[in-house]
Amino acid sequence: MKRETIDLEAGLEELPRVAERMIEQIPEDAVIALRGDLAAGKTTLAQAIAASLGLEESVTSPTFSLQHAYGNRLFHYDLYRVGFDELAQLGLLEEFERPGRHLVEWMDDRLKAFLAAAGYNLWQVTILPEGDRRIYRIEHLNA
Repeated sequence: MKRETIDLEAGLEELPRVAERMIEQIPEDAVIALRGDLAAGKTTLAQAIAASLGLEESVTSPTFSLQHAYGNRLFHYDLYRVGFDELAQLGLLEEFERPGRHLVEWMDDRLKAFLAAAGYNLWQVTILPEGDRRIYRIEHLNA
């Protein structure tokens, strides 16, 4: 089966368009791995997605709390300091069962493999720098 991939190029001012396209493309009940180097714009993209969904809450990186929930349908994780085993020990794997979009920064390969094997609708958005712009590569990993 062919993997579905879309590349969108945008500057910061065009990020709302990227977020809207993601919302159109990616179903509501999905786990979305946000990949990119440090300071690539993963949290900024999460902010744009929340705004496009009409959420007015302040979106920040959940670096120390591991997860923030916005409304009852958008969940944002930062797993920079946490591996799969620790995530399981903390009981956070069950969080992915909640209906809604789950944005995961720094998802490791073990978590990705676990979620795919468990049948979650798994997507990945890779943020690639292109001068002062970014390329947002959107891939459906279960396709």
